[in-house]
Amino acid sequence: MPPFSGVDFYDLTSLLSEEERAVRDTVRQWVDERLMPIIGDCYVAGRFPKELIPGMAELGMLGANLPEAYGCAGLNSVAYGLIMQELERGDSGIRSFASVQGALVMYPIFAFGSEEQKRRWLPALAAGTDIGCFGLTEPDYGSNPAGMITTARQTADGWVLNGAKMWITNGSQATVAVVWAKTGELSDARSVRGFIVPADTKGFTARDQKGKLSLRASDTSELIFEDVQLPREAILPASGGLKSPLMCLTQARYGISWGAVGAAMACYDEALRYAKNRIMFDRPIGQTQIQQVRLADMLTEITKAQLLALQLGRLKDAGRMTPQQVSLAKRNNVDMACECAREARRLLGANGILAEYHSMRHLANLESVYTYEGTHDMHSLILGESVTGLAAF
Repeated sequence: MPPFSGVDFYDLTSLLSEEERAVRDTVRQWVDERLMPIIGDCYVAGRFPKELIPGMAELGMLGANLPEAYGCAGLNSVAYGLIMQELERGDSGIRSFASVQGALVMYPIFAFGSEEQKRRWLPALAAGTDIGCFGLTEPDYGSNPAGMITTARQTADGWVLNGAKMWITNGSQATVAVVWAKTGELSDARSVRGFIVPADTKGFTARDQKGKLSLRASDTSELIFEDVQLPREAILPASGGLKSPLMCLTQARYGISWGAVGAAMACYDEALRYAKNRIMFDRPIGQTQIQQVRLADMLTEITKAQLLALQLGRLKDAGRMTPQQVSLAKRNNVDMACECAREARRLLGANGILAEYHSMRHLANLESVYTYEGTHDMHSLILGESVTGLAAF
């Protein structure tokens, strides 16, 4: 497939700074040259392409919006969003890897960790020599993290961790986990604290999730903690209450809002190319009304989502972004991308189910993105409470 030329009907490029454009174009080229040639095979094989991690680190994609003082790129939020957009244009699983590493592992260490913890872990995570995962979701507590039953009991020597986490991206390849546990009564969500847990700690086990039909080029795991003994300094000292992991999720959801746009752009680009070249009844199928309407609808929704993501990024850089605004963007943009992927797959006809095309893979991946980091329905209720002042959950 020829290099991606971009989907920019409203000339949003003109609204980007020179640095933002350079970041986007650099990652776009890397995705075209390094990721696209192998992602179909990786998806079919159910293999995360670990060989790409050094290149991602070298280009500053891991924790890109964290300070240079800790080995990170120090980019603004829009540039970070553009990285997520281009990575998910390649595959949701690849964006998930970078998103978890940066927003769910590096961010909490940066936001809640001691200076010693930051110096120890952030440069190594930015360089990809350490890989992290984020342990919040539990087998019976997905949309209700306050109900978690993983515990950290304080002892004379430190902490003892017991429990289990589920649906953990990067879990089986992680060298370190940021794990959330209750340090007091199970009924008290205010006792939730974050802990840095090296993966080689005795009693810590990661098991791959088998049978996935989505995010197949991503590692998804279950984490088990059986009397895991941690030193006193394992705790993230500034963490406290459920607000802390939710702050991390806000960072990740922000990146997803951009990433979903990238997946939709990939599907539209593939559908447009196919519509121009596929001949049926002696003319390109792009010359038929039904396919033109599909393409027009996709282009319109992508353009709206691009504007939404860009404004959200500007609000974030100005320090004025709210979690509710992130919920709106995550909800809208992922739903939009699901629809674009479905329509692109249909436009491709029978070819659309082949791994050499990308829309079916994006469609399957996006069904997971629709659910994780707050389900579509939960974000609907967050917005409902925001506008009415009445909680429905």
